[in-house]
Amino acid sequence: MNDAIQGDGAAAEIERLVASAQDALTDDMVTRLSATVGDGLDLLDRVNRSGIARALPAIAQLVENGDLDRLVSLARLFASIEDSLSDDIVSRLATVWAGTAALVDKLGRNEGFVKLIDILGREEVQRALIDLAESACAARTEAAALPAPKGGLGGLWQLAKDPGTQGALRFVALVSRQSRKR
Repeated sequence: MNDAIQGDGAAAEIERLVASAQDALTDDMVTRLSATVGDGLDLLDRVNRSGIARALPAIAQLVENGDLDRLVSLARLFASIEDSLSDDIVSRLATVWAGTAALVDKLGRNEGFVKLIDILGREEVQRALIDLAESACAARTEAAALPAPKGGLGGLWQLAKDPGTQGALRFVALVSRQSRKR
């Protein structure tokens, strides 16, 4: 008998709950609730038809490896870059790329440039260029430490008598002779 009374009490509680829900539900709420349920069912139908279930193992693996986080970070980076690029910057970058492409095209078609690249690729040429650059730096330092030239024929005569000057002139003459042969 006690069970019957308790069962009647629970039924009364449920009845009051249903009555309260009916009183609280307005027509607008019922409309919105049914629209939400309809949209949810439509979304569920589209998800089922899209075949996303086949992608879930791959997505799970991306999550386990941490690759999904990296992809999100990469997407954020690209979004930041996109946000920071104004039309002016894009225009200037396009101009630079177009100019670079034109320069590369011109250089690629120029046989002399291709020969120059081949020559610069040789080890002895690279060593000679390094020696030339180091010599120029050392000469600049040495020239800064020397007193200013006095000028006149006497100074020129002293310079001409220097064996180093004669060796340098001989080297320049040899380079000049070799360039005329080519």
